[in-house]
Amino acid sequence: MKYTKPTKYSYLPRFLAWLDILGLFECDPFGNSLLVKRILICIIGWFTYARYTVVNRIQIEGTEHLENLPINNVLFLSNHQTYFADVIAFYHIFCAVKWGFQNTMLPPIYLFGPRARNYFVAASETMKKDILSRLFAMGGALTVERSWRADGRDVKRAVDTSAGDKVNRALEHGWVVSFPQGTTSPYAPIRKGTGHLIKDHHPIVVPIVINGFRRAFDKKGLRFKKRNTLLTVRFKAPMHISPDDSVDDIVARVRSAIEQDAPEWVNK
Repeated sequence: MKYTKPTKYSYLPRFLAWLDILGLFECDPFGNSLLVKRILICIIGWFTYARYTVVNRIQIEGTEHLENLPINNVLFLSNHQTYFADVIAFYHIFCAVKWGFQNTMLPPIYLFGPRARNYFVAASETMKKDILSRLFAMGGALTVERSWRADGRDVKRAVDTSAGDKVNRALEHGWVVSFPQGTTSPYAPIRKGTGHLIKDHHPIVVPIVINGFRRAFDKKGLRFKKRNTLLTVRFKAPMHISPDDSVDDIVARVRSAIEQDAPEWVNK
């Protein structure tokens, strides 16, 4: 595990950046205003809060593993059940942890000072489908072109070589959420790109296991499918990755950590 002091990015010239005590001109490595991101996360947070606490019930475990993490170079790996509901829930929890909450989103006062150094990896076609998707993208999406799937169909195209650079820049600045299966289908294989990313950049890797989101929401995670559903989010202790571990070893360990080893009946 490697920790490096995050770079502070600003719209101001470097020699004037120190004057920005309130961070009004601070931006992320991609040129997006952190002030705008905080406002956006606040608005989305207030509009979605009841989805997790009133319409459905959320059970959170393991946030004690997040309390002493550095502010950057942390990679969260999770199984995936909807396009947006999973990520929005993580953003709620990250902001709550910033305010000292443990395993709870009650009350939502953390939305008055949300954590802006959050990013999530998403397929570019997903984030371009409509205005709402584009709005969510402004909250920290790292868009990548999937080489194996597009618009719900299996494809074969060149690997998006810019993806690793985007994730690395985001890790240098904050926390990144990635869904290593690259799809909402359960027990899908872990993409080897995740193994290469971990081996090359040495982030702190925190596994997450979620459940209930597929039952509660539609595939996008925007419409309700079944109310009064128990949503569970479980953070595990950071993984110990050895420099000697091969990419295949890392992939296998990630698959086990996010509990996506296929049961016997799936392979029959």
